[in-house]
Amino acid sequence: MSLQQGKFILSAKRSLVAGMVTSMFALAAHAGLLEDDEARRAILELRQKSDLSAQRLSDEVKKSTDDNAAFRRSLLDLSNQIEMLRIDLAKQRGQDEQLARTVSELQRQQKDMALGVEERMKKFEPSKVLVDGQEFIAAPAEVRDFDAALASLRQGEFAAAQIAFINFDKRYPNSGYKPSVLFWLGNAQYALRNYKDAIVNFKALLSVAPAHLRASEAALSIANCQVELKDGKGARKTFEDILKVYPQSEAAGVAKTRLAQLK
Repeated sequence: MSLQQGKFILSAKRSLVAGMVTSMFALAAHAGLLEDDEARRAILELRQKSDLSAQRLSDEVKKSTDDNAAFRRSLLDLSNQIEMLRIDLAKQRGQDEQLARTVSELQRQQKDMALGVEERMKKFEPSKVLVDGQEFIAAPAEVRDFDAALASLRQGEFAAAQIAFINFDKRYPNSGYKPSVLFWLGNAQYALRNYKDAIVNFKALLSVAPAHLRASEAALSIANCQVELKDGKGARKTFEDILKVYPQSEAAGVAKTRLAQLK
């Protein structure tokens, strides 16, 4: 019971007591006029009315107190439900955030895997290459083997370069590298003083790609091999052909000088 409710009950009781006292004094004043039985009945009736009023008031107060307690319990239950909902919502939000992080991580892994697969596939997929002014499609293995053979030649490993270029031509007979392979193979053989084989490969270049960027150089190399083989007549003929076929080339200037030396 609250303090306000206690004050209310105390005030009500005081009012009842005061009323009873007043009534009793009134009865006493007229006691002489009433018989004793009638006075006692009047007092009993008044007391019963007073007790009944007090009981009603107590019942009302008790009912009000019970209602207040029930209301407070309802508020407490509602507050607990709200708190549980808040906790559930926080858990759900946390689960959603975790799910979002998981999805993001999976997407990142998927992207990394796709990039990894793409990079690995590139190692096996043909690609465009540009060599000696010629653009063509070559497999990764072709690029690797040609670069390795050329590296041997540039390092002065002429025997190894000769073998590498011969094997390349056998392995990739239709490769776009073929004119360049024939040119550099001829140079490796020239360095090894294998002049006859060098002439064969230089002529093969002129046959398969007469307009190749290195065609004039190949023709000049043929003449040089002929000079080394003491074939002056053949060398003179080759120098003259260079002046006719490749008049604007650097090889033509060298051929003109060498031709004058042969006379």
